[in-house]
Amino acid sequence: MLMFSSLHHHPFAVEAFFTRSLVLTFAAPAETLSPLLPPCLELDTFDHKWGFAAMAMVQTKHLRPKGFPAWMGNDFFLIGYRLFVKYHTSYGKRLRGLYILQSQTDKKKMEWLGNIFTKYNYSTTDIQQKIYDNKYMLESKESGFNLEANIANEQFPLPASSPFSDWKEARRFAGPLPFTFSYVPEKKSVLIVEGVREDWEPRPVAVTNMQITFPEMLQNKGLQLANAFVVENIPYSWKKGKLDPWISKEIS
Repeated sequence: MLMFSSLHHHPFAVEAFFTRSLVLTFAAPAETLSPLLPPCLELDTFDHKWGFAAMAMVQTKHLRPKGFPAWMGNDFFLIGYRLFVKYHTSYGKRLRGLYILQSQTDKKKMEWLGNIFTKYNYSTTDIQQKIYDNKYMLESKESGFNLEANIANEQFPLPASSPFSDWKEARRFAGPLPFTFSYVPEKKSVLIVEGVREDWEPRPVAVTNMQITFPEMLQNKGLQLANAFVVENIPYSWKKGKLDPWISKEIS
């Protein structure tokens, strides 16, 4: 049983090619999002007031263990709901990263593999995507979302609901951040997975239609659209997970 549980700890490096990644980041009062975190993590906030939840939608190609030939990989569409967080390591570093709340995919195979090798809570849903005239459309009837974004290379204004004053401020909460964290209570540790990418240049987009049914844990949190970015044609990889011991600062 212990050996099987350790499989959740990202036991090997993974690589893929991101054909397209659209990320919508939503702001909410920090006090509404903080209760969703394990005790080892703290919310990464803006202006000491806002916390952020992101919905990342990624079309991957050739996802496979690192070092395997591309033809052995699989193509999946992935959706991740995550919070922007900070973690103070046992070796004195403060890392910015993401905490995964829930993940979705368009194929049962990815749900099965994702739930064996990660703690990202995968489920399968229907996903349709279409792109024409610089419009990127995504829809899922099962998950209750319908999105359309203008992804032309233009100078779009920030969403009216954004707490940021400009895209430079917004870029700090665009993702992906270098690290993803999971709490492993049975080991009193934090699992750190580091992502590696090159030429990651998110491009601001305009969301022209947005109907989203958020996962239950994010409902009634006062989420409002803060920014939206897209990247295309990016090689990406994740290093093998590392466990970092965590000791509560609370005095019993």
